[in-house]
Amino acid sequence: MSLRRRLAEFGFESNDDYEFALRCLLEADLPHLRVLHVDGSAGRRKTAFAHALGQALRYQHVLYHDFSWPEAEPRQPAAGDDPRPAEPPLRAFERALTEACAYSEAARTMLILDQLQAAPFADHLRLVGFVERGEWSAGSASVTAHRSNFLLVLISEEPLYHSLARRSYRVWTNAERAYLDYRPEDFGLPRDAQALLDALAGLFAALDASPTPSEVGRLLDDLLHRVRCEDHLRQSIFGWTEGIPRERLLAPSIGPLLRQVLDALILVLDGERTELAADREPPAAE
Repeated sequence: MSLRRRLAEFGFESNDDYEFALRCLLEADLPHLRVLHVDGSAGRRKTAFAHALGQALRYQHVLYHDFSWPEAEPRQPAAGDDPRPAEPPLRAFERALTEACAYSEAARTMLILDQLQAAPFADHLRLVGFVERGEWSAGSASVTAHRSNFLLVLISEEPLYHSLARRSYRVWTNAERAYLDYRPEDFGLPRDAQALLDALAGLFAALDASPTPSEVGRLLDDLLHRVRCEDHLRQSIFGWTEGIPRERLLAPSIGPLLRQVLDALILVLDGERTELAADREPPAAE
């Protein structure tokens, strides 16, 4: 199963295929920890991608920290506590990092650091050293990340600190960008359905739309079983595809593209009827 399909299983649908990009990072011979910089337009899509990626790549442990979250107030000493000054508690960021390092000793572990632009610059500097050496000191303890098992994922709404960026491999996640390279096998269709998928790709390009694979799948189900005219097709697209204004579907320039889809649909349906008739035809008498 392709990485794109595995990502969709865990909640991240995209027409982009990240398999080659991830191979470049995971198969590279690097002198430091592997770092994936998830770049893209503003919003939570980058976070959704990171979480889905951890599941899709079957990381046993996926830990997450968001620097924009408020830090919990430290516990106030109670009566009877040891009067000697205690070591200050670890911040949530450091707890996540030390736990991730510990897990990585025996299992594949991903640590996602989100909203990195909200982190103090001192943390950016310390992360550079951590990536370079794989070691992190927290209080009186020191932990080490296992280079083969550990993947650090960085998400920021601002450009990464250049020293971190230099040690990172960047991928772009953007809901507005799509490759409409539909293939029949992606939807369980015969090869002769390619003309129908090409007609749909041309229609969506004219509509400036990027439907997800599941949206295309629902539309194809309507086409094969229910759609029989342009109005049906308009309604099916409007009903299943997010972000397409109805007035755009009614534009005169879209009419010919709708008819191209329906013409290609007729060829697919005629092919199915021909195959069905051939299956039902009794054998010729000897």
